[in-house]
Amino acid sequence: MKAVITSITLKSPLKFFKLSVFALHVSNQLKTSNYVEFRSKGFWTKHYTMTLWRNEEDMRAFAHSGAHLDAMKKSKSIAKEINTLTIDTNELPNWKEALTLLKNKGRVYKIK
Repeated sequence: MKAVITSITLKSPLKFFKLSVFALHVSNQLKTSNYVEFRSKGFWTKHYTMTLWRNEEDMRAFAHSGAHLDAMKKSKSIAKEINTLTIDTNELPNWKEALTLLKNKGRVYKIK
């Protein structure tokens, strides 16, 4: 199975409202996909998600379609940095482990 761990650092606290709209649409898309487990947390300008998928095909089909694809295209308007990591695992890690993995092995996208 594949797990995707992501962090989004917002440009400002006011961008939280736009993030919430994106997240609502992405969440609705997620409910119709083949994901196994989902977790999220965050406050103010830093937000995290973890999603567990049965296989890479399901993960890619979700990421490159619908509301998620639209949110990725529009992320420049709200985010100053996005950090993501995909790992092979049978279950989602705890948050402490996930954040350590993301910090040490994640791919960082700086947005201007």
